[in-house]
Amino acid sequence: MNPADYDAWYDTPRGRWIGETEYALAVRLLAPQLGDSLLDVGCGTGWFTRRAAADNLQVTGLDPNADWLDYARAHSSPALNWVEGDASALPFADASFDHVLSIAALCFVDDERQAVAECVRVARHSFAIGWLNRSSLLYWQKGRGGGSGAYRGARWHTAGEVRALFSGLPVRNPKLRSAIFLPSETGFATLLERGTPKVLPWGGLLIVAGEKN
Repeated sequence: MNPADYDAWYDTPRGRWIGETEYALAVRLLAPQLGDSLLDVGCGTGWFTRRAAADNLQVTGLDPNADWLDYARAHSSPALNWVEGDASALPFADASFDHVLSIAALCFVDDERQAVAECVRVARHSFAIGWLNRSSLLYWQKGRGGGSGAYRGARWHTAGEVRALFSGLPVRNPKLRSAIFLPSETGFATLLERGTPKVLPWGGLLIVAGEKN
């Protein structure tokens, strides 16, 4: 999939609803203040990066794909920072950012455990990291047989597997939440999303959030 087609998906009713729902959960868990710095790890075309910038955060997007970063730069404000880099070896000093965000990106990284440790290392206050959930309707739609579309090649995890990635890391108050219980933009899906407790681990996206020790 090319970056233009990927980014255009977020302009569709389904893509916009999923993106906004995932972002709303992540930012609620991060609880940033106006002007805080945020690193978006695995930013791709920068949809979540731009979304965070719209909330008056000082945002940097990082991705290993130069072509996708070129697209992100061409479709964003010059105030945003874009860095080519590997999530498993982030090119930043310890505690460089107030918050670290990553949405369904580390499931494409070879060493997820190392990438998680790096996200925690560069966070000053909080982090929110999301994975694709194997125990979800989204998995049955898009994840089986190696995945389809933008999900091809991604690893899907259970809640227990995601929690285990944080074992031994310097974090406190870790929380696991999920979103996208019915992966569509219908009115019923919206009502279900609003009424379903986010502590139930069956949404298409699993997010682990916590604070840096």
